[in-house]
Amino acid sequence: MNWYVIQVRSGHEREIADKCRFLISDEILKECFIPEYICKKKFRGEWHDVRNVLFRGYVFLISDHIDELFNELKKIPDFTKVIGKKKETIYPLKDGEVEFLKTFGKDDHIVDMSVGFIEGDRIHITEGPLQGREGLIAKIDRHKRIAYISVNIFNEETTAKVGLEIISKN
Repeated sequence: MNWYVIQVRSGHEREIADKCRFLISDEILKECFIPEYICKKKFRGEWHDVRNVLFRGYVFLISDHIDELFNELKKIPDFTKVIGKKKETIYPLKDGEVEFLKTFGKDDHIVDMSVGFIEGDRIHITEGPLQGREGLIAKIDRHKRIAYISVNIFNEETTAKVGLEIISKN
């Protein structure tokens, strides 16, 4: 099975994914999903887990029938384009990109919160998907409990937000 990515209007990812699941047969479309991440938001004086879209403006599709899938996608309103389409050839995500997404977001395609601490100018992640991947972290917003990570996906360097709780700073 190959993984493909379609570009849609930002903020319409869930709507387009639902239309794809409803309008495209299971024989053509194995899975349609939007990678998400869990972060903490404070409202009514308490912190709550909230799910957000990991890559805004993108919907992921898994299929072995790209020609049929591409024809079916033309029927979806607000569909923009397939990433990697060059002169009628559509390229799937690279194996390394797929492997990263599988391990980072697990089977449910949701990136859990990570937990860590800062010692001097080094970040140490003690649990969560960023553990062992501290090098991806470009910036941390401790107040919002967010890490900005830099990943190479869609054949370009992309910045994404993920949840990160820093429990101490020395």
